[in-house]
Amino acid sequence: MPAADAAYVPSWLDYLRYERRLSAHSLAAYEHDIQHILPLSEPVSPSSITPALLRQKLAELHAGGLHPRSLQRTLAAWRNFFHWWCEQRPEHPNPCLELKAPKSPRPLPSSLSVDQAQQLLDHQPAQSLKHLSPMQVRDQAMFELLYSSGLRLSELVSLDTHYVKQAGYESSSWLSLQDAELQVLGKGNKRRSLPIGSKALHAVQCWLQQRSSVRCSPTEDAENHYALFLGSQGKRIHPRMVQTRLQKLCLEAGLSLDVSPHALRHSFASHMLQSAQDLRAVQELLGHSNISTTQIYTRLDFQHLAQVYDNAHPRARRKP
Repeated sequence: MPAADAAYVPSWLDYLRYERRLSAHSLAAYEHDIQHILPLSEPVSPSSITPALLRQKLAELHAGGLHPRSLQRTLAAWRNFFHWWCEQRPEHPNPCLELKAPKSPRPLPSSLSVDQAQQLLDHQPAQSLKHLSPMQVRDQAMFELLYSSGLRLSELVSLDTHYVKQAGYESSSWLSLQDAELQVLGKGNKRRSLPIGSKALHAVQCWLQQRSSVRCSPTEDAENHYALFLGSQGKRIHPRMVQTRLQKLCLEAGLSLDVSPHALRHSFASHMLQSAQDLRAVQELLGHSNISTTQIYTRLDFQHLAQVYDNAHPRARRKP
């Protein structure tokens, strides 16, 4: 059924929320981007939107300082909307078909060297975990998992202690302790199984022994009750808290770097490629739909090799 003109954007967002099952973060970004051309406060009929108007709007956003990558994201939201709109109204031409956003150079993701990753994660020796506070043990388990399995931050916080299916709740991602695996639902509802390294597995086991001391009460909802990683209030940990605790650990470990949880994912990918040279395997582990996304890590690998070459080859060194 075509949506009424007065509710086309809310209807599209409902489609993205309930049928495409996009995250709240993605929905907020789509809603923000579509309002450049279809403001909610003064509804404009999509049928009045032309390719010329969209090109003009892109030019205005570009002139206003919007980065090419942001323009690409904005155009992707417009394309998504008009694809949905035109499927319901085949007589309406899609104004986005010939539209192109300016290209932007693809930056290399930030990552740690192998030595830096070891310095960060070995700051708390494995044998001393039982002497740490529950929150410190939790932190070690989180960061070991991020680096061990190449998780996205959203995937880490969505993990449950085990698979749960009950009235009103079903786990999307969970720990399988017996198999030393994670079952993760990533971007685009793409599910993948991930191995857990021995050090990460030990840290997680230590955390599970401590978890009951901060666990939410039995009356809490399942979303919090079964969460693998909990905050100090006994509820599923917030992504921002993971970032804050990682920055704190970096300072304690003596790393003068601004390390994000995603940098640990990048480090996982880069170090796997340096050792295994298997791009397809790393693609599967990261959950990338397109191998071109994974190929950016080959540039990191080459950067590492080039640095080794410059330092080691007698004819590569520049004269002072």
